[in-house]
Amino acid sequence: MSITMVGTGYVGLVTGTCLASMGNDVTCLDIDKEKVQKLREGHCPIYEPGLPALIRENVQAGRLHFSTDRVPAYQGAELIFICVGTPSDERGEADLTAVYQCAKEIGQAMEEAPGPTGGTTDDTRPKIIVVKSTVPVGSNVKIRQAIASETSKPFLSASNPEFLKEGSALNDFNKPDRIILGADEPEAAERLRDLYEPFVRQGNPILVMDIRSAEMVKYASNTMLATKISFVNEIASLCEAYGADIDEVRRGMCSDQRIGNQFLYPGLGYGGSCFPKDVLACMSMGRHSQSPTPLMESVHEVNVAQRDRFVRKIEGHFSESLSGKRFGVWGLAFKPGTDDMREAPSVTIIEYLLKKGATVDAYDPVATDNTRQIFGDRISYHTNDMDAIEGADALIICTEWREFRHPDLTEVRSRMAQPVVFDGRNLFRLDLMRRHGFVYHSIGRPSVQPD
Repeated sequence: MSITMVGTGYVGLVTGTCLASMGNDVTCLDIDKEKVQKLREGHCPIYEPGLPALIRENVQAGRLHFSTDRVPAYQGAELIFICVGTPSDERGEADLTAVYQCAKEIGQAMEEAPGPTGGTTDDTRPKIIVVKSTVPVGSNVKIRQAIASETSKPFLSASNPEFLKEGSALNDFNKPDRIILGADEPEAAERLRDLYEPFVRQGNPILVMDIRSAEMVKYASNTMLATKISFVNEIASLCEAYGADIDEVRRGMCSDQRIGNQFLYPGLGYGGSCFPKDVLACMSMGRHSQSPTPLMESVHEVNVAQRDRFVRKIEGHFSESLSGKRFGVWGLAFKPGTDDMREAPSVTIIEYLLKKGATVDAYDPVATDNTRQIFGDRISYHTNDMDAIEGADALIICTEWREFRHPDLTEVRSRMAQPVVFDGRNLFRLDLMRRHGFVYHSIGRPSVQPD
């Protein structure tokens, strides 16, 4: 099939590359000329394991193209996927400006095209406009209206929400748990089913439903996962208050098959581009429809408060005076396997330390460049973990990169001015840290003092 992906952000680039790898002819469209040129040269603008090599492979095979030229990209495609960003505005509502602009431009290109508009493979069939961007329920109707306002030519609409986890996106796309197709016309559903059939040969389902339900699936899924994270963090706070150990509590709780063990790890709360935005969007939909969402509001409040609790631990240890203290920070990205700094807990924590007059030395395997765009020269950046803690009064762990799981603790202690660790990801056993002479504060577990 001939496909155009509108937007070369995380979703558009991963989706377009994976569809090209199955033999489809894919054009990834973007307005950023410099970005497009770099992609043509084989440079990947995001950190995602395996993606750069797959891009180069499909470009060389002639299946994957990058362009800034809208008209031929729209006119030559059977399927057009809208994958542009829908960021939260100051009220927490999804900003659909870019989506509606795309829709109008698609309609204009269709109207200007001579003859049938079905694309290069079969000009007799109408194009399918697929919304992959995360949009509030009911948005597809307005997107369809925006396209129709610019053209009298026929087209079909569909919703196809994405469920990609940063750091494992290729595996998620190629081996999906499920594929959600929202389509109100049988032809759109069947053609999209044909597109995705090669990705579900292991038997996982393609679920076809109405468009509004498909729009809601994305929000419901992400909000459920965010709820589990806030829930376990709230339980962790109770564990600290009563002297219980969240690791033991979690072990007992997750043995119940009805509960399971996914997304029930205590930490610094959720971040990234999806969970914060989607929870806020659900809250916004509730306000607009006079359907209160007190659970979702609490999920958001607990997540914000989790970072505040963590910095209070730091202040408590240093008797609330952080001025002049030096902190080494391990991990900056919101999660391992990505360089994404959106809503990263490290940003909140570092900003607080700087506000209190502390000095910060930071290390992350891949997110340094993106962090520099946020903090500039207000903090120091290092190329390895040990240099970041040289002379530090404390180590703060914000991201659970693999290389942090088994460091040489003897060297860690010798490098630091004070053997104090604030672990926001519970990487180490309590007895191990005690034996190595650390003062060790983690999440939902008793603090450790050296033997």
